[in-house]
This record gives sequence, structure tokens and C-alpha cells, in this order.
Amino acid sequence: MKQAFRTGLDRLLDDASLRGALAGRRVALLAHPASVTPGLSHALDALDALPEIRLTAAFGPQHGLRGDKQDNMVESADFIDPRHGIPVFSLYGEVRRPTARMMESFDVLLVDLQDLGCRIYTFITTLRYVLEEAARHGKSVWVLDRPNPAGRPVEGLTLRAGWESFVGAGPMPMRHGMTMGELARWFVAHLELDVDLQVIAMGGWQPEAAPGFGWPEDRAWINPSPNAPNLAMARCYAGTVMLEGTTLSEGRGTTRPLELFGAPDVDAEALIATMHTLAPQWLAGCTLRACWFEPTFHKHAGTLCSGVHIHVDTPAYDHAAFRPWRLQALAFKALRHLCPDYPLWRDFPYEYEHKRLAIDLINGSALLREWVDDAGACPADLDEIAGRDERAWAELRREFLLY
Repeated sequence: MKQAFRTGLDRLLDDASLRGALAGRRVALLAHPASVTPGLSHALDALDALPEIRLTAAFGPQHGLRGDKQDNMVESADFIDPRHGIPVFSLYGEVRRPTARMMESFDVLLVDLQDLGCRIYTFITTLRYVLEEAARHGKSVWVLDRPNPAGRPVEGLTLRAGWESFVGAGPMPMRHGMTMGELARWFVAHLELDVDLQVIAMGGWQPEAAPGFGWPEDRAWINPSPNAPNLAMARCYAGTVMLEGTTLSEGRGTTRPLELFGAPDVDAEALIATMHTLAPQWLAGCTLRACWFEPTFHKHAGTLCSGVHIHVDTPAYDHAAFRPWRLQALAFKALRHLCPDYPLWRDFPYEYEHKRLAIDLINGSALLREWVDDAGACPADLDEIAGRDERAWAELRREFLLY
């Protein structure tokens, strides 16, 4: 008989024995808008309703505890929660790491964050930072685990030493194939942290089961960040996030952000044809459709763009074959073939980094950009480097998997 799916939060709320160790201790919660129960109550409200849990603080990551900020690099302020009367500390405002004053507000930090399965998603970095600070201050961290909607596949270059940033928490590939609880276990080992970590595991998670391949059919999708509106975006994100480091629109300002890309001066049909010529094997598992879109804000706002929509919501979708990072890299390469001098790389401050190009920060090295810009480099060259990284990570992560 199939076991009913339950998140770590569900299990903590349902099982008093799991909550026993919280009795008499001050509890804080790190959460965001997708931190909800099956009935769609926010975790903060659900936990506060339990008489044995004493909530003394809450923390919000990028975009806020309740989801108050639309774009990247828009900070949130600390505030007092109007319903519960506790301080809500921003970890994407004046600080990225919790301060000593913040750490003094609790004994146990519950972390309930829905991830997208991609290294650049900043909730992973926030998880690392709170684990490091908990180790310094002798605090406990409980990760209430949630699904990785992108599932178990691994893809992309591993972040190189010296390239750590707020969008690069450690030496993992772009698509890591782990849950937040599993990543917490890896961080503790990788960083050699002396910290009291507990993972409240999910029940009944089946990452290989169709049609969700990581996302349970019976759960509503709540945006973990404003431009993460659906499962299709989560599947594409490990590739389309690279568009943030380019002059191409990633669909922000449309209803399908990070599923499509383009620009006013791109010939989408020619681009798709060139991609098929260069590396048709990198386009497996999805359907590409030439389209037109006009962003209402962000890059190319108010201008009609020729673009490509990556469809992973049709019967043609093949979870094991789909490789979004290679697909997006191939789109860049194809654009270089069509327009060698195209001003592709966007030079701007990205996540508070001013000296290194955003595309390099995103990929954790300059390797991807250099491959795109090298007219003599072919898909097999990138495949060789990335393949080594992917195989090494798949082996390394094995001991930290819980499901």
C-alpha cells in the first residue's frame, strides 16, 4: 500500500512525540510563503497553535517570510509580526547571516523552506549560514524537510574553489538532486560543523514517481519566490536561471517567468534550428516552441520579444532525459553561431558582487562563458567537463540521501 505523503512540517504537527524535545525551549522558525500545511495554513500560524511550542522569533529569507518582495536584490526589513507579536528578522536585508543578537532569541531553529533543487537558489545559502552560526552559538537546527520538485537528476558544472557567493553555497553542481534536509547533512560534513542538526524527514516521498517526479500530485503549488509560479518553472530553472546573467529576457514581467527567453533582436526559429544542428541530444525530454512575448517589467519591458518557450508540461516530457542546463547553454552557443558579436553577457552588480560577471557567479566559474565564447569549442567539450563533475557529485551525495 502506498504511503501517504507528508512533509517534515506535517509530521511535526501530527506527532507529539517528535515535538517532545522542544518542550521548555525557545523556538524560532525560518520560513517563506510556501511553508504551508496541507490545508494551506502558514507554518508560523500552525506551530503557534500548539500549546507546547513557544515561538520567540521568526526569520525570513530572500523575498521575505510572507513573500513581500518581487524582484532580486530587493531587501526586506525586520518587523514585529502583527498576529503573533514576535520579532521577524530579515536574512535578506541589512545582513545575510543571523547576528549574535538574532541568535540569542531562540534555542532551536526550525527551518521549513521549499527549495527548487538548484544551487543558485539562495535559500540553500541561507541554510548554510544558519548552520554555521548555530555551530558558533551552540544552537540547535531542525530542518523540516520538503520535496525537491526537480527530483533526483544531477546536472551542471561544480562550483570551483574561490567562487563561493550568496548564489553559490558550496562545491555542488547547478542541479544537485537533494532535499534541504539532505543538503543540511552534507553542509555539516563538508564544513565540519559541530552543530546539533536534526532532520524531520518526509514520509512517502517518491522522487521517481510520475507524473510529478519529485512533486506530489496532491499538494498545491505555492510560489516559494515570486517568479517560481509552477512545477514547469522548477524543472527548467537549473538552466533558465543562467539568463539572469545575460541581456536576454528570462520572462520576468510575463506570466511564464524562467520557462521562456528571448529578446527583440533574436530570431527564435533560427535559434532553435541551430540548436538542433549543434547538439540535438541536448534537447531531449522537452519541446521547444518559438513564441512572442512583451515583458511588462524588467529586461526589454514594453518591447515585443522573439523567444523560445521550453515546454515540460506535455506528454513529450521525459524527466530522465531532460537536461535544462545543457539546453540553455546550447541556446547561448547557438546565438554565438548566428551572431558572433551579440552583446550576450550582462555586466551589472549581481547579488552584491561588483567585480565578477553575473554569468560566472551563477555557474561558479568562468568555464561556461568561456565555452560559449570559444568559437572552436563544441558540445562534446562541455559534456566532458560537466560529466566528470556530475558523476563525482552523484557518488559524493550518496551517503547523505534520506530517501
